[in-house]
Amino acid sequence: MRKSRWLAIILMLCVMGGGVTAVSALPYRVRWGDTLSQIAARFGVTIQSITQANNLASPDLIYADQFLEIPTAGETPPPQPSPVAPTPAPGAAYTVQTGDTLSAIARRFGTTIAAIAQTNNIANVNMIYVGQILQINGGGSNPPPSPLPGANFALGGQSHNLSHKNTMAQAGMTWIKIQYKWTSGDDPALLQSRIREAHQNNFKILLSITGAAAYPPANSINFTAYVDFVAAVASLGPDAIEIWNEMNIDFEWPAGQINPAAYVNNMLSPAYNAIKRANPNVMVISGALAPTGFDNDRNAWADDRYLAGMRAAGAASFADCIGVHHNAGATSPAVTVGHPGGSHYSWYFLPTLNLYHDAFGGARQLCFTEIGYLSPEGFDSLPANFGWAANTSVSEQAQWLAEAVSLASNSGKVGLFIIFNVDFDTYSDIDPQAGYAIIRSDGTCPACAGLLP
Repeated sequence: MRKSRWLAIILMLCVMGGGVTAVSALPYRVRWGDTLSQIAARFGVTIQSITQANNLASPDLIYADQFLEIPTAGETPPPQPSPVAPTPAPGAAYTVQTGDTLSAIARRFGTTIAAIAQTNNIANVNMIYVGQILQINGGGSNPPPSPLPGANFALGGQSHNLSHKNTMAQAGMTWIKIQYKWTSGDDPALLQSRIREAHQNNFKILLSITGAAAYPPANSINFTAYVDFVAAVASLGPDAIEIWNEMNIDFEWPAGQINPAAYVNNMLSPAYNAIKRANPNVMVISGALAPTGFDNDRNAWADDRYLAGMRAAGAASFADCIGVHHNAGATSPAVTVGHPGGSHYSWYFLPTLNLYHDAFGGARQLCFTEIGYLSPEGFDSLPANFGWAANTSVSEQAQWLAEAVSLASNSGKVGLFIIFNVDFDTYSDIDPQAGYAIIRSDGTCPACAGLLP
């Protein structure tokens, strides 16, 4: 929690006869396995009072190491350690408690929402009730989410390789992102050399693993094969894996089947569990969405609606970090008006950051797996659908990236910030990737000096 927030809740404590009297609130650090109902019972307060005191969007969304203010008065005993949830034997029964959610129960017992729902014939995973007895098949326990890199914030860049490793390091980058276009049947060992190269050069590596097919046909994603692939890749020792890419648009996910619950239940949840079994040190990042307001149910979902669906499906239980893209800015990241494209939040950095953070009630930090500003300077033309970037200069690109790094690193909401991109050289009538590159066509990097977080 940021220092400014703590300053706002400093308590006046009066020590009398060895007792500690809290005048307004007591800080409590959430432990792994805690539920809000357990914390409320421990301190003799209500779930509602804790929810209101901490502006929680939902009493079901708290997370390990979160700090809560416990509204109380009078003599307050020190909190006791959280009870450790039992590890059930196959077929063990669990009685639903106040404040429980299916995602929290699944996480506690090292299983999945889908597995519990199937075993207990639950039609709606959002509808369980206090006193309900659930059969829990499977044992073990999931490890807590992997810690984010560094103290609070890490910077990286997307590239195809480390041919500009010295420039990246001098700019403060400690991560490289490589996107892998997966096809069922691919050999995970293909990524071994990429992981080894990154680590030998003192870089951490994020592998964004998405589908190879553009506009994939219906029912074409082999979820089992994908989960097996990312689990095998995890065993090779990457530092992070992003689970798919921009699954809210039909370029990346079959048209007519775009659905956040399907993504969470069929891909994110099983991938998370498989990765953690293979290598619990790998950070799992939910696939970043295409930032868009277009929404017709079939070809695309607006990212704000898709985010709400991910949250309802329990995505926070199966991601260490929430993936974000911001690649259509044409103004300073500090402003919220003036973009040639209009007023939609996706054109602006801060509204996008806050939308993604607040969508999960702050339960997870954000990982910007693409953050970039397009400048056509030095190129002959700009594709028509990127016309909003026509007046962005290279110097503005450099300035805005520096501002975005500063805003993100100081927000307390962002753990990883991947610049899109370092050195791509493709510039076509369809995709001007080289216009995003911080190493420009003349070999210079005007943005590099200002990126140090």
